[in-house]
Amino acid sequence: MPQSLLSIPMRYFMEVAQAGSVNQAAARLFVAASAVSRQVAKLEDSLGTPLFERNRQGMVLTAAGQRLAGHLRNTVLDADHVLEEVRSLGGQAAGRVRVCCTEGFASGFMQALMRDFQAAHPAAGIELHVGSPEEVSQRLLRGESDIGLKYVVAPEAGLRVEHVAPAPVLAVMLPAHPLARGRQVELAQAVRFPLLVGSPGVTARQLLDLACSAQGLQYRALFVSNFSSVMLPLLRERDIMLSGQLTVSHLIEAGAVVARPFAEPMLQQRRLQALSLEGRTLPPLVQDFVRQMVRAIGAQARRKLGHAARRPRPKPVSSGR
Repeated sequence: MPQSLLSIPMRYFMEVAQAGSVNQAAARLFVAASAVSRQVAKLEDSLGTPLFERNRQGMVLTAAGQRLAGHLRNTVLDADHVLEEVRSLGGQAAGRVRVCCTEGFASGFMQALMRDFQAAHPAAGIELHVGSPEEVSQRLLRGESDIGLKYVVAPEAGLRVEHVAPAPVLAVMLPAHPLARGRQVELAQAVRFPLLVGSPGVTARQLLDLACSAQGLQYRALFVSNFSSVMLPLLRERDIMLSGQLTVSHLIEAGAVVARPFAEPMLQQRRLQALSLEGRTLPPLVQDFVRQMVRAIGAQARRKLGHAARRPRPKPVSSGR
């Protein structure tokens, strides 16, 4: 990684900013903690402003520290891009795309997208990291991924939106479910059935809890998990699973499930966003990946409208793997 192109005080500062601890940064740099502290203090003295707040929880960036860290991240990433181009001119590499996403996109949508992208760019490398919504954001902020895909309900500082699309929470059911006949589902109807829901940190679960609280409704969580691919095969005739359309698009296509939007506006507020680090210029290969991702998202949205008009034939649910 071209962080070695930075001066020693800048390198040590970035390690502390990422680790949140002088001791952890020192361990990663294989130097003494006193050396790290000395270099950070030297940098602060030269700039005439503190870069960290030092407390019992560790080292927390000040506003000035956040500004400097953001600038240096972009500098490092731009340098990485230049080195990739130099290597490719020498025939050593064809470039790579580093993607992160939440679990719901990984098994169906992202697999198909990566397969199609590699068909168009046979020599390109792809790195995919699957994590929580918070982890996706943090990887982008640390420069560990180029592009992220996740559901959001509010803007996030330090990240740039490359693409946004509506992503309402859907009621996913087997075709024989009593509520599968309608074009939408009312929350008061849905909570009468056993629900398969995400963990509290998942956006669909957050919106469900808010909507139920607003209406004074309670629900029975039959199964709770942050892994939708675990819950999908457990779906029974009277169960409802909360999900996004891209998570179950392959099952909708197969006729294994139907997905209906909720009538409540609160459950329609969620957005799907493709995100990158604010202030960074994405390499051409990553820009190609984003364009292909946007086309794939649009194609899935159009397929959803086509499938809403007809009734799918019952088929066994599978995880799509």
